[in-house]
Amino acid sequence: MGDHDVTGAARQLAAELRPGDLDQTLSAITRAAVRTLPDVQEASISILHGDGRLDTVAPTDPVLYALDAAQHDLGEGPCLDASEHGVHVISPDLRADERFPRYARAAAEFGFVAQVGLSLFRRSDSRGALNLYSQRPGSFRDLADLAPLFAEQTALALGYALEIGNLTRALETRSTIGQAVGIVMERYQLDERSAFAFLTRLSQHRNVKLREVAAEINATVSRPSGS
Repeated sequence: MGDHDVTGAARQLAAELRPGDLDQTLSAITRAAVRTLPDVQEASISILHGDGRLDTVAPTDPVLYALDAAQHDLGEGPCLDASEHGVHVISPDLRADERFPRYARAAAEFGFVAQVGLSLFRRSDSRGALNLYSQRPGSFRDLADLAPLFAEQTALALGYALEIGNLTRALETRSTIGQAVGIVMERYQLDERSAFAFLTRLSQHRNVKLREVAAEINATVSRPSGS
């Protein structure tokens, strides 16, 4: 792939991966991979959790659930290596790749003979990789120049979505608790500090998260009359 092609693909990628919520961003990543990267016919994202579980998200074809599961079950595959070791793994011909002999046979059953695993993120509780699939032997030989750029842009978009998700949840929790504090203040004639302490004690006594207790209290005043 020439410099002009890399630049053009990078521009198209930037246009594809606009900031959004997490689900939207994950789907945009796999769609962008198919649209902008050469030889890519299907794509998915695998998330390897600290407890060993492997989740497949935003696949462009449902068959990829089985392929990603095969990598996990067999303990080998480009995506598994990318997730576990934080590297980019390119296999233009799985059938001739001595690293993945068993997985190559599983992939061939679904017609895929070339694959790439791009490391996307490494967090304390999970690691993620982008899977790129092709049914054409020899695919991805020219991907080395563009793969790191795509992974970098993708990681930035994904990181932004994760931060927005965390911020949104934090704001929602704050709003939920604040509303519940106001209800308790009015209902029991308490000041703000005492109302918050009441919710905290209730949470500890029931061994339930504070936001869940708050949501239950809020529901008591949002139900239709007579319910």
